[in-house]
Amino acid sequence: MTELEKGPTGRRRGRGARERILSASQQLFREQGINRTGMDQLCAAAQVSKRTAYQHFTNKDELVAEYLRQFDPSVLPDVFDRTDLTPRERLLAAFDIPPTTPLCPYIGAAVELHDPQHPASQYAHDYKKAVAARLAEAAREAGATDPEQLGEQLALLLDGAAARTRVLNADTFPTAAAIATVLIDNAIPATADEDRR
Repeated sequence: MTELEKGPTGRRRGRGARERILSASQQLFREQGINRTGMDQLCAAAQVSKRTAYQHFTNKDELVAEYLRQFDPSVLPDVFDRTDLTPRERLLAAFDIPPTTPLCPYIGAAVELHDPQHPASQYAHDYKKAVAARLAEAAREAGATDPEQLGEQLALLLDGAAARTRVLNADTFPTAAAIATVLIDNAIPATADEDRR
């Protein structure tokens, strides 16, 4: 590949095509979905030729997998890596999601792809398992009697709130946080929570 290439409009473009393609995919896949985004549209948004796109990604499936791999690889670090919160507070902080947050890209990809063997489906599977594991870890630190169960319950509640917010176009996370509070209070003995303050 030469240092400069011509984009679809004939203007010369510098390096960075891969980043532009990924940036365009993040925007278009989240706004209109994976299946409704064609490679022509994606290439136009990234200002690259189809040839260039296929030099970086052999097919759309590979691009979709890379798109998902780019998201939050450390699993909600702004929640779970906070040292200013107790473990119980970290569990609740997972539900403090702005109403403008788009649908979880992993849920969106899994729903659209319908193929559990697709590489993107595996990323989605692994990420969702990792979220439940981080929740279980925080639940264990908070003294939950069954941290794995609480982690799974809270993960399910998060995903349900994300999907419901998207379908209803209304913020359902405050309701989910209220339910999470009840689950957490029932799972963590009061003495265990006080000991960790």
